[in-house]
Amino acid sequence: MTIEVFLDVFGLGIKTLLTVILPPLLISLLVGLIISIFQAATQINKQTLTFAPRIIVLFLTLLFLGGWMMQSLIDLARNILEKYISMI
Repeated sequence: MTIEVFLDVFGLGIKTLLTVILPPLLISLLVGLIISIFQAATQINKQTLTFAPRIIVLFLTLLFLGGWMMQSLIDLARNILEKYISMI
């Protein structure tokens, strides 16, 4: 494996990782921020108020974006295998 192929595969892997992880991460961050503002405004400091909505919204996000995320990872694996086979 040449260094160019390795760097290409590594860069593609990092790019795919960031594009797959970013939507659920940003949505979870946004929900946490909204709940924190709500808790600060109402002075309700229950731990379940923080975790339950975030888990529900994250589950819904994965439900709606799961197919796209899996397809991105399959495309990455296919690309890596094609590059590996072309080197043989």
